[in-house]
Amino acid sequence: MPLKTLLLNPPSFENFDGGAASRWPATREIESYWYPVWLAYPAGQLEGSRLLDAPSHHVSPEETIEISKSYEFLVLFTSTPGYPGDILLAGAIKKANPTIKIAFVGPHVSVLPERTLREAPAIDFVCRKEFDTSVVEFANGKPLKDILGVSFLQDGVVVHTPDAPQIENLDALPHVTDVYKRDLDVTRYNVPFLLHPYVALYSTRGCPAQCTFCLWPQTLMGHAWRKRSTDDVAAEMAQAKKYWPEVKEFFFDDDTFNIQKARTVELCAKLKPLGLTWSCTSRVTTDFETLKAMREAGCRLLIVGFESGDPQILKNIKKGATVERAKQFTKDCHKLGLTIHGDFILGLPGETHETIRRTINFAKELDVETIQVSVAHAYPGTELYDFAVKNGFMVGDHKMVDEGGHQMAQIQYPGLPADDLMEAVHHFYDEYYFRPKAAFRILYKAAWTSADRKRLYNEAKSFLKLRAQRNKWVRDKRAATPPSPETVNA
Repeated sequence: MPLKTLLLNPPSFENFDGGAASRWPATREIESYWYPVWLAYPAGQLEGSRLLDAPSHHVSPEETIEISKSYEFLVLFTSTPGYPGDILLAGAIKKANPTIKIAFVGPHVSVLPERTLREAPAIDFVCRKEFDTSVVEFANGKPLKDILGVSFLQDGVVVHTPDAPQIENLDALPHVTDVYKRDLDVTRYNVPFLLHPYVALYSTRGCPAQCTFCLWPQTLMGHAWRKRSTDDVAAEMAQAKKYWPEVKEFFFDDDTFNIQKARTVELCAKLKPLGLTWSCTSRVTTDFETLKAMREAGCRLLIVGFESGDPQILKNIKKGATVERAKQFTKDCHKLGLTIHGDFILGLPGETHETIRRTINFAKELDVETIQVSVAHAYPGTELYDFAVKNGFMVGDHKMVDEGGHQMAQIQYPGLPADDLMEAVHHFYDEYYFRPKAAFRILYKAAWTSADRKRLYNEAKSFLKLRAQRNKWVRDKRAATPPSPETVNA
C-alpha cells in the first residue's frame, strides 16, 4: 500500500479561487470555483488517497488540520497569493501530525524551490513543474534522491534532482472525473458565466502560444502541446454523463483546446452523439469551419482572452493575434450562436490611459455576452515578471491581493499609477454593462427562470460590495499620495 495521501487545495481567503484551480488565482468579484484538476491525476493513481478541495467545500483551516491527522503524506497545491498562508497551514499540520510528510506543488514553488524550502521548514520537498509522477513515486516508497523533478533539503543543502520529462501519453493518466465522483460534490462549483452545476476537465496539456503574462505554460506544464486521444476524451465524457445526469455543462479547461483544427473536428464528431452541452477556451485564430463543427457538437460558450484592444500591446505581450482577427472571430461566433465570455487585462506593457480607452471601446464594439476585467499580475517565472522587475514597474510592496484575496494592481507605469488602474477596472465594467443592450441581456436572462434570478441577484450583491471596497481603496490611496494629472477619459 502507498502512503495514505491527502491531496489538498488549501483553505485560504474567504471564497478564494485557489491555486490548484485557477490560472489567475484570486477572490473573484463574484464567488467562483474552478476544479482542482491537477491534483486529481495523482489522486486517481494512489489507493486510499483523498482529494480535498477546501475552498469550494468551505472546509476551514481547523477542519483541514484535523483531517490531516489521519494521513501520512500531504500534497498541497499553493499559489503566489496564497503561499504566505499556505506555509503557516503546513506548519500547523506538521505540529498536529509530526510524522506526516509534506510536499508543495504548483507554479510558485516550481519557480522558487530553494526559497520555499528555506522559508518553510515544515515542507519536506517541492515538486517542480508537472508532479503526477513524482508524487506517486514518493507515496510508493521511492527515495527522494531517485525521483526526478524534486527539490529537498539534505544536511542544510538544497538538492535539486534533474527535471522530469513531460508526460507524453496522457491517455495513461486516470480520468479526473472518477476522482471527482469519489471525493467532490459537483454542486459546490460555480462560475457565473457557466451553467450550474458544471464539471471541468482537460483534453490537452501545454500551450505553444508565447504570451508573456501567462502563468502555466511558463512555470508548470510547458509550451509543448500534448493531447489525449479523442477516443479517451469521448469515453470520459460518456462516463461523466452517467455519473451526473444533473450536470448542465461540461467545460474543457485546456489552455488551447481548439488550436489544432483536425483534432478539434475529430473530437467534435465523437462528442456529438453524446448529446452534451459543453464549453471551452479558445483563441481568436480559430476559423469558422472549426467553430461550426464545435457548435454542431454541443459547444455553447467560449472563454476568449482578448486581453487588449491596442495593437501594440498585443505585440508587446506576444499574443499572436490581432484586433482585426478578434473582430472577425466574434462575428463568426455570433453568427453560429456561440456565446463568448471575453477576458481583458489592464496594465500590460505599454498601457496608458489612451490604450485603456481603446480597449474599452474595443470591448463595446465586440459586444460579447459577458466579460472579466483583470489587472496585470506579474507571477514569478513569467516573462512579464522579469520585464516589470527589470524596469522598476512593480508597486513597492508587490502585493497581488488585498486582505480578502481580491486582485490589486501590482504593476504601474509612469503616468499610470496603481490607483488609476484599479479605478479603470470598475470604470470598464460600468461602461460595459450599463449600456442598454448589455443591461437588457442581463434582465432577459433574469426573467427566464427563478434559478437565474436568484443567482444573478447574489452575483450583483457580491460585485457591488467589492466595487465599493475598491473605490474606497482608490480614495484612500489618493488621499495619501498626490493625484495623477491624467484620468481615464469617459
